[in-house]
Amino acid sequence: MMHAALLFSLLGLAAAGSPKPAKQTKVLFTYENTVLTPSSIRSFPPLSFGDASKPVRSKPKCRAFPGTSDWPSATEWSKFGNFLNGSLLRPEPAQAACYPGPLQNQTRCQWLVTQAGQTHFWLDEPLTTLTEWPQGSTCVLSANATGECERGGWPEYVVNVTSVRDVQAAVNFARNKNLRVVIKNTGHDFGGRSMGAGSLSIWVHNLKTFEYLPSFTMGKYTGPAAHVGAGIESFELFNHMFKSNISLVGPGWGTVGAVGGWVSVAGHGTLTSKYGLGADQVLSINVVTADGQFLTVDPFNHEDLWFALRGGGGSTWGVITSVVVKAYPPINTVTVPLNFGNIGFPSNSTDGTYPLPIRVATGQPPPNTNFMNNKPEQFWEGVKISYHYCLKVQELGGYCFSYIFPLGNNSFAFTSNQIIPNITASEAIAALQPLYTQLNALSIPVSLPSSGQIPPTLYAGNGQRMGSSNPANTRYRSRLFPRKNLVDPALWNKTFAAIRSGVEEGGLVFHGWGYAPTCKKAGYPGCENSAVHPAWRETVLPAALMEVIPARWTAAQAKANDEHTYKYTDVFKQLTSGAGSYMNEGDPAEKNWQDSFFGVNYKKLLKIKGKRDPWGLFWAQTTVGSEEWRVATADGYPAGQNGRLCRV
Repeated sequence: MMHAALLFSLLGLAAAGSPKPAKQTKVLFTYENTVLTPSSIRSFPPLSFGDASKPVRSKPKCRAFPGTSDWPSATEWSKFGNFLNGSLLRPEPAQAACYPGPLQNQTRCQWLVTQAGQTHFWLDEPLTTLTEWPQGSTCVLSANATGECERGGWPEYVVNVTSVRDVQAAVNFARNKNLRVVIKNTGHDFGGRSMGAGSLSIWVHNLKTFEYLPSFTMGKYTGPAAHVGAGIESFELFNHMFKSNISLVGPGWGTVGAVGGWVSVAGHGTLTSKYGLGADQVLSINVVTADGQFLTVDPFNHEDLWFALRGGGGSTWGVITSVVVKAYPPINTVTVPLNFGNIGFPSNSTDGTYPLPIRVATGQPPPNTNFMNNKPEQFWEGVKISYHYCLKVQELGGYCFSYIFPLGNNSFAFTSNQIIPNITASEAIAALQPLYTQLNALSIPVSLPSSGQIPPTLYAGNGQRMGSSNPANTRYRSRLFPRKNLVDPALWNKTFAAIRSGVEEGGLVFHGWGYAPTCKKAGYPGCENSAVHPAWRETVLPAALMEVIPARWTAAQAKANDEHTYKYTDVFKQLTSGAGSYMNEGDPAEKNWQDSFFGVNYKKLLKIKGKRDPWGLFWAQTTVGSEEWRVATADGYPAGQNGRLCRV
């Protein structure tokens, strides 16, 4: 059934002198009413529940791995599969169609290489994640593949979750059999946290139920809300918004999961400057914890998890099955594009159109980019002015989505979309006119579009959005640049010089998301009892240096490239002490990641981790408590997942 069962209950009477309890609204989908019971597992002890309050008797040095003596027997896997009624999968990699062997199929291989990325195929594929390098490059998709396709960092088994019962059974089986666990939705993951060699993957991708709740009460909030299944992707969320005539704070990229890891880290999107982060929207979370219990977490129930699940990182505290979030009235947005560049070699062009020197692996400037001929200082000054002017866009509740592309031959392009909610086209033009005046004074050939070219459009879209993605090897190294770095003239000069250096000398793409997710904008519950890194509340320019790395790099090449990139990101850190980084688009090999991703919250989060998951069952790179383990890759590839997980 697609509707939810509403269960209303009042918290018990408070003790004398304690705060008066608030009314709680508990919401479950039908699939969340199907749960594991003690009586259903008596015949199969590996599915027994855990008890986090008792000391952990055994702490094996490593997780069980295929071929080791503690790996479950074929009989146990079969019995586990029978218990799950077909939800246990052992899929072969789709990429195997390109390799010599029994699964080779050249027709299918050609389709995978040329067309699959234009469909939803890779999002529906249970093994693949959209960033390939952590897998170990043991089965790279290629029309000319040679050698063998090996499993590498992909999971051994996958539980295709259809109910809370499936999640509980998977968690209990993994904990009792000492298995490595990974959690996956779409695999829109840049850090290798949705894969792991020898692991059992809990795949929540098909939990796609949605319900609009016209009135929902949680603590100080009473108003419209939405109940969102853990498998819903951003493009699906926007289609639900359109059908329900509402707005929700959601991810900007269509194939990002709308809840789960996105809200667990922070979560940003188009409305971040207006309503805050994704984590700020959460009113209630349904989750299966490491002991196998199914809990509803909110400001008044399991307050430690309420803190940890909103900003304390994904793949750490449990498997989220659904989330209730705040809803808002329909919103229109106006998008004003700004594109210009500089060609660093002689050109005879007189009409402002120049051939791009090279194709940029991480993206491409729009074809209507306005290029100047050999005016590098004007270009960089224009980019600097544009980033600073975004502060005014943020005051209007908008944000600036931007890239600086190195094009080779001392040529560069800048592209930025200024997206502003609840404004007319003429108002947007008036707000941005001073920026264009400054750019024109530098001889940058840009002009504002007319009102007819940028009509307000419904934020929710037309209800017909689609999602597609192709696996790649993108690396992000992000930093949350605080307001002071832009408003202090001397500090802004140093900061922008560092940005320019990363692109001009480092050859890296600079990607900026100009918004300001303050506590005031976040409302309730927002910043109250939230593990979101405090640096988020000061940032006005979350940004990253990006690159696409070759698929088959050796560990030595990867390490050398890391050192090259750190020359530039280390300067960012020196200029933004304590500012932090966004883990979802951060470096999985981040130095001092505890401070970068969690800041002052880390000690409290580590204590909660020890209480809630004393087994260390939920593990992923750079998550809370992950320093106690490491992946023993055969070649030492930094942050790779092709190896056995062992204690440090």
